[in-house]
Amino acid sequence: MGVVSNPPEYRQHRFSLPEGATEILLVRHGESQPAREDRPFALVDGQGDPPLAPFGEEQAVRVAERLAHEKLDGIYVTNLVRTQQTAAPLAARLGITPVVEPALREVMLGEWEGGLFRIRVAEHHPVAVEMFEKERWDVIPGAESTEALADRLRESIERLAARHTDRRIAVFTHGGVIGQVVSMATGARPFAFTDADNASITQLVVWGPRWLVRRFNDTAHLDTRFTMRAEPLE
Repeated sequence: MGVVSNPPEYRQHRFSLPEGATEILLVRHGESQPAREDRPFALVDGQGDPPLAPFGEEQAVRVAERLAHEKLDGIYVTNLVRTQQTAAPLAARLGITPVVEPALREVMLGEWEGGLFRIRVAEHHPVAVEMFEKERWDVIPGAESTEALADRLRESIERLAARHTDRRIAVFTHGGVIGQVVSMATGARPFAFTDADNASITQLVVWGPRWLVRRFNDTAHLDTRFTMRAEPLE
């Protein structure tokens, strides 16, 4: 009587980083100081540069506690102080010096820089309404186009991915940047992901020409019930 062999079984497995890929944790900066029309933000290279608000500083500590157990090959910030302040607690805990990556700065808002963007959106200014309807930043006079934003972000993301192959990095950046990156990775509408919360974590895997979104707007560490001893992200 012949031996009966069992047919092969194929299990479902938890995601693991493909060989040659890079995992990028996109962290939006903590809440920055409120905008006031009579006191515009200082500008850096033409862009508003508010520091973190006190609550944003608390959010930065929460981010550090969430990511302190991750094996990070590098920490990147932009040339705007709110990302640098948000990264500081994590960088201190891990002993990693953040590297400035100016190309991942926030979308340029033209005539609405310095905090005016927040004010005009809150007022439902006709230009703001048109901007959201058309899903284009450059409806604002002098603002950056979607195409220009996408070009600089793609170049930067691909360069950082090539620098950290088979590793994980954290990039402290901005809401408009995260929204555009996720839109590019998923083929979604330009503004489909523009509302990442302050101090949220979005997980991107860059694998050659493929960009995989593993999670978006993760804010578990900001919940007051969070234990501060969360397991690593993967």
